[in-house]
Amino acid sequence: MSLRLLLLLICISLSITSSLSSPSPADSPPYLWPLPAEFSFGNQTLSVDPAVALIVAGNGSGSPIVRAAFERYMGIIFKHASGRASLLSRLRFLRMVEYDITSLKIVVHSGSEELQLGVDESYTLMVSKKNEQSIVGAATIEANTVYGALRGLETFSQLCAFDYLTKSVQIYKAPWYIQDRPRFQYRGLLIDTSRHYLPIDVIKQIIESMSFAKLNVLHWHIVDEQSFPLEIPTYPNLWKGAYSRWERYTVEDASEIVRFAKMRGINVMAEVDVPGHAESWGTGYPDLWPSLTCREPLDVTKNFTFDVISGILADMRKIFPFELFHLGGDEVNTGCWKNTTHVKEWLQGRNFTTKDAYKYFVLRAQQIAISKNWTPVNWEETFSSFGKDLDPRTVVQNWLVSDICKNATAKGFRCIFSNQGYWYLDHLDVPWDEVYNTEPLHGINDHSHQKLVIGGEVCMWGETADTSVVLQTIWPRAAAAAERMWSTREAVSKGNITLTVLPRLHYFRCLLNNRGVPAAPVDNFYARRPPSGPGSCYAQ
Repeated sequence: MSLRLLLLLICISLSITSSLSSPSPADSPPYLWPLPAEFSFGNQTLSVDPAVALIVAGNGSGSPIVRAAFERYMGIIFKHASGRASLLSRLRFLRMVEYDITSLKIVVHSGSEELQLGVDESYTLMVSKKNEQSIVGAATIEANTVYGALRGLETFSQLCAFDYLTKSVQIYKAPWYIQDRPRFQYRGLLIDTSRHYLPIDVIKQIIESMSFAKLNVLHWHIVDEQSFPLEIPTYPNLWKGAYSRWERYTVEDASEIVRFAKMRGINVMAEVDVPGHAESWGTGYPDLWPSLTCREPLDVTKNFTFDVISGILADMRKIFPFELFHLGGDEVNTGCWKNTTHVKEWLQGRNFTTKDAYKYFVLRAQQIAISKNWTPVNWEETFSSFGKDLDPRTVVQNWLVSDICKNATAKGFRCIFSNQGYWYLDHLDVPWDEVYNTEPLHGINDHSHQKLVIGGEVCMWGETADTSVVLQTIWPRAAAAAERMWSTREAVSKGNITLTVLPRLHYFRCLLNNRGVPAAPVDNFYARRPPSGPGSCYAQ
């Protein structure tokens, strides 16, 4: 711990024990989401200067990611201050108002902006009033990386509340001392742009909202049997499989999504699902179909099939820097392979069953991905069918069977938890508390196996969700899983969650609404339904 940090901690401790300030208007538990790992607070109310100054230090002090995030969050915190720039200059010139918090110092120790799995997202946040030891009222965020600083900025923004009586931003329950870090390194949200096309601005809004809940991986299920909306320069006819000429993503669109996400500390994991879920590929290249009556799985017999996969992955590698790439592998119905003459002959020539051919396809696709310097991710059916033959680097994603992560980690594989019974957001009848109480490590008692569960993911499958409802289907239930993945297991697994969690989730849902995210009411029996009658946002 740095000397500065130690001195600030001593000052905060003294302030907590000696403060004689009256209780703040917020007399309930701290409304922070997700709950930080460790925190303490006092009983002061501090005002925040609308002209709060940014002070940066450390090897990462020059990061444009930090500076852009500061401006973004100041816009959120002070959104009620119209004409902010001119107002700030007048207040500073006239010195009409004295504020408790006049600066935000962000210390980033590393100059690296590399964003990969397991990047350090820890941070320390301190907020204290100026006193004899510190004549400048300040908040300080200290982090090892810019991405830890982003998480600290989000927490700082949640401490700031606009007071409509004084028309000022205040921080209740100060002084604050927060030491925070994520429980899991992978905290994902899947979106599906094949079943319904999502415009670029909507995807950006989803990414922005993810950062508010400290989710850090957007799993982009780009293509499926229904449509192929992504431009692939090496095989330009593939996006003839899009729903229309207007429902497409250019290379530049995809690159912009990745850039936008990185500025918010979010990786983008692309998925190209093979060999099933791929009928749309044949719209542009019919030779990928085994026959006109057998349009998926893709033709396992032709080198052309794997040339196309290699071309797709080569083009996508230029767009997606994240180390994980999802190859699907789920729900492969090989029945029509047996009824297609040339495929049947190919199987007989190799003494293959259709299950052998399925394995051959998945393993060959994995090696293509590995040759592009990607780590393959596959849905659980690949592990259930031929787990011992998967590349040992494979990450298995659970969705169907409750104990897949338990079984996969016992075999040495890493796992992502996404059980459809609780974390599939298109299942509208799963209430927030069941989402919240679902534990990714359930039944996994060996510590070495627990460490192989890299995290979890909520899935927004798109069959029954498009632009009109996607955000209110994601939120607020995705937030329930987000806290489960960020906060300590002890913190989220104790007490009566109706008393300890539900008020904070109501508050976070309203915070999302106030930030322009159309999160649905928390208490609806079916997700994404509007409220049944008049009422406060904080009680629905």
